[in-house]
Amino acid sequence: MNMFKNDSRYRNWSMAVALCALVSGCGRDAILGSNGITALRPAVITETPTNGASGVATNNTLVTVTFNEPVAPIAGTASLTLTCASPCVAATGAVALDATNTIATFTLTPGTALATLTQYTATIAGAQSLATGVAMASPFTWQFTTAPTSDTIRPRVSMTYPATTTPGPTAGVPSNTAIPAIFTKSMAPATISATSFTVTCTAPCISPAGSVGYSADARAAVFTPAANLVVGDTYTVTITAAATDLAGNGLAGNQAPLPAPSSYVWTITAASPSAAGNLAVLSTNPAANANAVCPSTGINATFTVPGGSRIDPTTLNAATFLVTGPAPASAPVSAASVSVDAATGLVATFTPQIPLAAGVTYTATIKGGANGVRDLVVPADTLPGDVTWNFTVVAAGPACLAPVPLASAASFGTFGGSAGVTNSGILTVINGDVGTTAVSTLVTGLHDSGVGCTYTEVLGADVGIVNGLIYTAPPPPTAACPSEGTATTAAAAMQARADALTAYNALVALPGGPDPGAGNLANLVLVPGVYTAAAGSFMIQGGDLTLDARGDANAVWVFQMATTLTVGGPGAAFPQSVILVNGAQAKNVYWQVGSAATIDAAGGGTMVGTIISQAGAAFSTVGNTAIVTLNGRIVSLGASVTLVATVINVPAP
Repeated sequence: MNMFKNDSRYRNWSMAVALCALVSGCGRDAILGSNGITALRPAVITETPTNGASGVATNNTLVTVTFNEPVAPIAGTASLTLTCASPCVAATGAVALDATNTIATFTLTPGTALATLTQYTATIAGAQSLATGVAMASPFTWQFTTAPTSDTIRPRVSMTYPATTTPGPTAGVPSNTAIPAIFTKSMAPATISATSFTVTCTAPCISPAGSVGYSADARAAVFTPAANLVVGDTYTVTITAAATDLAGNGLAGNQAPLPAPSSYVWTITAASPSAAGNLAVLSTNPAANANAVCPSTGINATFTVPGGSRIDPTTLNAATFLVTGPAPASAPVSAASVSVDAATGLVATFTPQIPLAAGVTYTATIKGGANGVRDLVVPADTLPGDVTWNFTVVAAGPACLAPVPLASAASFGTFGGSAGVTNSGILTVINGDVGTTAVSTLVTGLHDSGVGCTYTEVLGADVGIVNGLIYTAPPPPTAACPSEGTATTAAAAMQARADALTAYNALVALPGGPDPGAGNLANLVLVPGVYTAAAGSFMIQGGDLTLDARGDANAVWVFQMATTLTVGGPGAAFPQSVILVNGAQAKNVYWQVGSAATIDAAGGGTMVGTIISQAGAAFSTVGNTAIVTLNGRIVSLGASVTLVATVINVPAP
């Protein structure tokens, strides 16, 4: 196995390590400058799209890299290019830096798009430190592959801190806190600014000055006020629709219904400031000196912070949370992402781009001090020093559960197999794509926000919004919508079904596990693993199911059943929910259903995870108005999916 990827991050590291033998006390990115003093050499810590990404939308007009320090403008001998193999033609565009000079963005020439199903190579070269003029040691390159279609799904705000309350304001907000928002998609860095993210108040209160930062890894923006808010005053926080994703889709906020873009607005009332203190790492996963770690593991650290604050997501990246291989080279492991969980803001996760190597002892380090991980208090609390621990990887075994790849099926909120998708009522919103291999007339009660196609809606009765595209076989749904219900959308739907079937078979093939509730998962707290219905079916009736990640944000749950999945009840009433705690994420929960799924027939409740069924699914029942929420996907390989007052949120990658 190739333990370390051959890119500029490792070459930079190797040079620094070699020079460290000559220069006493040099740090991670230090090099010896021409004037004999120690200086930083620019290194890439994040790239978007990430290396190895597939399904990148053809209208993804932005490619970004984040550096470990401010760099000079990318011009002259410095460049950021996007190339592809003939007959594909290299992309043209312009390169600009954000306000911090740490994020470089390549923007495609207006009116152009990426080629479909094509591998692109992005290269950043010659970038120089803004402080010292020292350049990158060598070019940094990475690859990604495009999808067959464009992306029209509008980004949303998935979390704010303090949490958004309706109608608001949220009370008890410390007056000395920064204010973050986490998005469902990667955003265009240049659109996250002091004009698109503001905090205001009504006179005689004075709106606070402040700065806005953006983390590509965490998909998070943070407004940091220049001074404390005034205790007792109420402030309005606004992120406007000028904030867009990498494909240029404007924000789907809370000020107007889809398909229109709109601002996301919430209000807070300032209270007494939080007390200052030091951050601390409460626990790690893997634990220190663990010697049976799976190759596909993510590395997590759970923090404690003073005053109930959260970790500032813009301070978590591959420079402040790093994993290195064994001495003497101690080369860094390439990160697919470094982020903090949205639910608590306390679990930091380093996810490697490729599996770790068996038999190797790795070192994880979280940087402390003013340039390390910080919280949201102003001025920020910090770790008093670096936190370091070791762990050893073993060969993958039955206990090593990794996320199941969904490939092209990942963007679908619902997929109706070969029989279609039906919505009843006016409350359904699908934040993702919809698909079926059937003809367009078998999708009813829905319209998409991407190109405005309508599928047999009944005004005032059966109207559902799709924050994405709808993929079916021909013919087009209406004469006014020739872009859907085509051979292209049919091919995309067929591929998505094929990829979903591959994922279903992979779930079936996993070694079976226990059935801790004799078929009923209600009132259980389950740790990660595979759970198999002994009698063929699972239900959640009489109480909620809790999934506890124990601080491992990469933890995976798989539920196998030969026949049905039923959530809600007993009987037709009493909605039930699946609750995620201690770092658990909806994207890592899978339900393999041998026949059909019935989710909260009486309405209400929250379901999580990707449900792949052989024979369809039904959410709620006609006439219900209590919202059923699915933080995940429902994919049927055969029969149709029916929805009533259902909100589906496709998990972020």
